[in-house]
Amino acid sequence: MSFTTNVKNEISQEISNQTANQAELSAILRNSYNRNNNTLDLVTENSTVCKHIYTLFKELYNINIKTEYKKTKFSKNRLYTLIIPEKENVIFQDLALLDQNNNYLDIPESYITECEDEKRAYLKGVFLRTGSINDPKTSMYHLEFFIDYLEEAKFISNLLNEFYLNSKIINRDKGYMVYIKEAEKIGDFLRIINASQAVMYYEDIRIYRDHKNMTNRLNNCEQANIEKSILTSSKQIEDINLIIDKLGIDALDNKLEEAITYRLKYPESSLQELSEIMSLETNKMITKSGLNHRFRKLKEIANNLRNSE
Repeated sequence: MSFTTNVKNEISQEISNQTANQAELSAILRNSYNRNNNTLDLVTENSTVCKHIYTLFKELYNINIKTEYKKTKFSKNRLYTLIIPEKENVIFQDLALLDQNNNYLDIPESYITECEDEKRAYLKGVFLRTGSINDPKTSMYHLEFFIDYLEEAKFISNLLNEFYLNSKIINRDKGYMVYIKEAEKIGDFLRIINASQAVMYYEDIRIYRDHKNMTNRLNNCEQANIEKSILTSSKQIEDINLIIDKLGIDALDNKLEEAITYRLKYPESSLQELSEIMSLETNKMITKSGLNHRFRKLKEIANNLRNSE
């Protein structure tokens, strides 16, 4: 069983409150609806997902939707098809797929994703229908959603980025792919959709891989210098966390705030590496000694805070 299937099975166990369920079902139907003939094409190989969607319809609209299944030559699994026998347009209007004149809406009305719980639920629904995620044991981290229409792809990408997930959109032959590549961001997405077991598995593998990569780096570098760099970075981060907790980053000048931002972004980099990264990304020459001066100031502020306690 794939990692994607495990995640979908896990999140299909949960039924939330009414508005969150509405947001989730809106996302599911929006990514299953056929605009050309006004039909619902809700087909899945996953029986758990099928039962979950059935339950959402029952909870929200108290209707019994029809379920059909069959086997095909190209799949070992059964294909489940869900058919809405009644109230179709009323449901589609309520879930903001259609307006009052039964015209298709490119993106849902604002009430569908008004609060954070509803946004999380919408993303959960999109993942159930179109999402896939690489097993972290593979050589690359990758989460994607395949979306038919550009406006919906932009809407989903913006929704993901409200949670600072740094998603991107790429054009494909028959649609658009919204994707995330960063390992930490993918872990954050799993938390957003409440895939607790998947998060634990994912983070265990990711930490192991990160540790293995770190070991390889240590073997290729001088051990003492690397350890010294890590120790220095840890102390700087300790000072930074204390300052943020007790004083707040807004109380600092721009140079100190910049040093904090880049140290937290690149915690494993040496002072020399960090100065080079900052010079490259800010287009301003920042020397190692200049950066060291900033961290000395931060250390002084942190020590003053400790002494005041």
